[in-house]
Amino acid sequence: MNNERLISIDILRGICLFGIFLVNMMSFHSPILYIDPATWWQGKGDRLTFLLIDLFAQGSFYPLFALLFGFSFVLLTNKISRKQISLTITVVRRLLFLLFIGILHAFFIWHGDILISYAFLGFILLFFQKLSGRSLLFGGISLYGIAVLLLCVFLFYISVREPMSEVILSNQAAIQQSLQTYQQGTFLEITKQRIIDWSSTNRLANIPLLLVSIFPLFLMGAGLAKLKWLEKPQQYQNRLLQVIVFSLFIGILLKSLPYIFGKNLLTMYIQDGIGGLCLAIFYGSTVIRLSANSFIQKWLTPFAIIGRMSISNYLFQSFVSTMIFYHYGLGLYGELSLPQGTMLVLIIYIFQIILSQLWLKLFRFGPIEAIWRSITYGKEIKAKSS
Repeated sequence: MNNERLISIDILRGICLFGIFLVNMMSFHSPILYIDPATWWQGKGDRLTFLLIDLFAQGSFYPLFALLFGFSFVLLTNKISRKQISLTITVVRRLLFLLFIGILHAFFIWHGDILISYAFLGFILLFFQKLSGRSLLFGGISLYGIAVLLLCVFLFYISVREPMSEVILSNQAAIQQSLQTYQQGTFLEITKQRIIDWSSTNRLANIPLLLVSIFPLFLMGAGLAKLKWLEKPQQYQNRLLQVIVFSLFIGILLKSLPYIFGKNLLTMYIQDGIGGLCLAIFYGSTVIRLSANSFIQKWLTPFAIIGRMSISNYLFQSFVSTMIFYHYGLGLYGELSLPQGTMLVLIIYIFQIILSQLWLKLFRFGPIEAIWRSITYGKEIKAKSS
């Protein structure tokens, strides 16, 4: 493996892709945007599966992926600086390609794309890349903390005024439209539905939310990369253990709030907005600490293989899943239970490990990563493995 790579970061990317896929699978096979999951799935197996995903995966892997994006951004800028080429032009080319791939993904494969948002926020991160590691880390924590505090006060006020209001209401018309379109629609009709679904969660009004929820994580990840704390985990074993224990306890507690006090806007926001980040820190800290042990690192290598081709594997998950569930594929949308969907995640993910391992024996980079690097540096990159 390239010496410039941190295997712990590749492992984390691979684990993130599994957790994100676990959550996304519900959207691949069901109209999750328009249903109340608590009432949509009635079987005991469905409810238990949803509970586990809700507590341990939902809202916990996207924050970790965002931290890794900021971390990788700094590694990229360092590499560009060593090559003595234009930082701004190189990064802009990279982000424009990411935006292009995100648009293709969102409108022609699956509506739940994250790459468009990452590209947009990446352009903003470019203006902060000269800050010190401590400034980036402190700035990200401060921005996230202030936003959380203000949102909690606002949502508490709403929850007190309307304590018995239903937070999640099933939209029956939208549910039926999704079921009919994805089960029976043509590719054009499905594309129109994708655009509707994407638009429902990606409005201009959401930009401020991205700036105070995802962008601070970019700053934190960039700060960690500049401080180089993850490159020497042996020096922080005891501190990491404290972080692991504390973040797990607080994370599970906050993630359980809607089940303890009932669902309202406040408990649901705390569940993912704070509890999700705590579990993200738990997962990240645990992997960093375990990866310092060469024996354990070896057992985590399959995740690193997936992580080295993270964009290719992310897109692969969407492509295969939509081919299984949409009408132009097998047309199984709305037909799977949650346990069946979860089992499908395991099967596809294992297949990805095997396929990625075979690919990396022949090539240095994943297929999308190779194109991405070529466009980033404006020249052909040697893709074949030596």
